[in-house]
Amino acid sequence: MTEQPSDSRAPVITASRVVAGVLLVIPFVALLWVNSYTRLTPSFIGIPFFYWYQMAWVPVTAALTYGAYVLVRREEQARKGGAAK
Repeated sequence: MTEQPSDSRAPVITASRVVAGVLLVIPFVALLWVNSYTRLTPSFIGIPFFYWYQMAWVPVTAALTYGAYVLVRREEQARKGGAAK
């Protein structure tokens, strides 16, 4: 049998990756929990709550995704910087 080369880039669970995962799960859970927002009131500029709640999550999700990206990117750069020394 042939041996597979060991991968030096094995996945590592770190605090920043856990936080990034939580940031990505927040909008997923908030929008899947439909019973929390299936109502018409309070309306916002004539738009029922059901619709504006979902639309409000679009920029919030973008910000949370960006935050997760920054955390993971910062960790990767630190790891590459530490390995180069």
